[in-house]
Amino acid sequence: MQRRTFLTGTLLGAALATVPITALTTTSASAATVTVSSIADLQREIDRAAPGDRIVLTNGTYNVPAAGIRISGKHGVGTHITIVSQSRGGVVLQGDKSFVLSNSSGITISGFAFRQRDELVIPANCSDIRLTRNDFKFADLTGVHWVVVKANGVKIDRNYFHDRSTSGVFLVADGPDAPVDPDRETMVKGLTILRNHFARHTYPGDNGGESIRLGASHRALDNAGAVVEYNLFEQCDGDPEAISVKSSNNFIRYNTLRNCAGGIVLRHGNGTLVHGNHLVGGVAGIRIYGNDHKVFNNHLTGLSDRALVIGSGSVRDHLPGDLPAQQKGNDACDRVLITHNSLVHNARTIVGENRAHEPRDVVLSNNILVADSDSLVALGQNTGFTWQGNLLWGTATNGTIPSGGFVRTNPRLQEGTDGVFRLLSNSPAIGAAVPTTHAVNDDLDGHPRGSSRDIGSDQYTTAAPLRSPLTVADVGPNAA
Repeated sequence: MQRRTFLTGTLLGAALATVPITALTTTSASAATVTVSSIADLQREIDRAAPGDRIVLTNGTYNVPAAGIRISGKHGVGTHITIVSQSRGGVVLQGDKSFVLSNSSGITISGFAFRQRDELVIPANCSDIRLTRNDFKFADLTGVHWVVVKANGVKIDRNYFHDRSTSGVFLVADGPDAPVDPDRETMVKGLTILRNHFARHTYPGDNGGESIRLGASHRALDNAGAVVEYNLFEQCDGDPEAISVKSSNNFIRYNTLRNCAGGIVLRHGNGTLVHGNHLVGGVAGIRIYGNDHKVFNNHLTGLSDRALVIGSGSVRDHLPGDLPAQQKGNDACDRVLITHNSLVHNARTIVGENRAHEPRDVVLSNNILVADSDSLVALGQNTGFTWQGNLLWGTATNGTIPSGGFVRTNPRLQEGTDGVFRLLSNSPAIGAAVPTTHAVNDDLDGHPRGSSRDIGSDQYTTAAPLRSPLTVADVGPNAA
């Protein structure tokens, strides 16, 4: 079938902006492309859209009616229905709402500049929704979360979330409003958060200004399986938790947090993997509560406070049926593997806490700890910890790390032009790693570790890195 092209409303008088429509999304060869130039025409075309159709809104600033732009009962079965701006950021949507979704699936929304006042919600009766290459800068209103995901199979990729000074979260992963199990509320499943740029959240409070929040205390025991990867966070200072994980079995990997007050915090839940992340020049690092997490191949440098916190608990474990006060408490860090990380030149390196329930059965192996201030390890009460194969250096004292769990020698690191501390060819860390309980098959840079493994996040090689700290060019609406 030959592709049809329609023009509704006024004629397109100007050429497309720098990025053409065809670069925004892809469609099937038989899809209809409809171009509109008003919200009313956009609504009409959405109402009659079929799978594979592509609706283009011409550049301009639009005041969206109070009811929003409705996407209801639409299903891009096999091929998404795509709603797209003429050029990236060329369509500005103003008003209380923008798109209002319900009972829909297989929908892509791409290239818009969102300037609304209320939340953009992807409700639980939707699925397979994609928000890509958009610019999110809502009205700076206290307590309004910007994007709230309650549906399964959602992809949030290559967007720009930026510039707010009030409480509220840029992106929340939640769950259905009505719990399936009254003793354990459920999380959204299959969420992907990829190559987004989060920047400049200046809310001065000590809670409520996260960049990403995956879940909530009453949903923490449910397995979300969210993948948060290749995102850049810059000056995200609205909360001590830039990435706040309050659910189970997630993947936080290959992200860069640069000059952020907030860090990566496993606040509630179990079984999350945190690996390959760069935390550079901010305040907080990685803080861990809950059970059975794996934290490896991370590179933390230049942090002005605690690089790695192994949390104690107000409770030993969260359990189904816990009272609300128990659900909000800190769950002691138990059975966590912390291996092949490099913590270099931070104000405080590995730190504990002193709540009623001490962390237990944590393995710390093959980490490089380098600092010239405070103690390298300053843990409170703990039980059953295993320390092995760690390498310590600098004028900071050893602290509470037990003898036999480390060697003190110069790791011979060299800082690259990208700010990463990597091993020199004569480093004593080369080939010195002990086996771990979790196979760490590659390193921070994406190089294979092979059978002879090095201590720290870097496996020595002369090859160029396959992964590096992210820059603005790697993320956001114009990323590859």
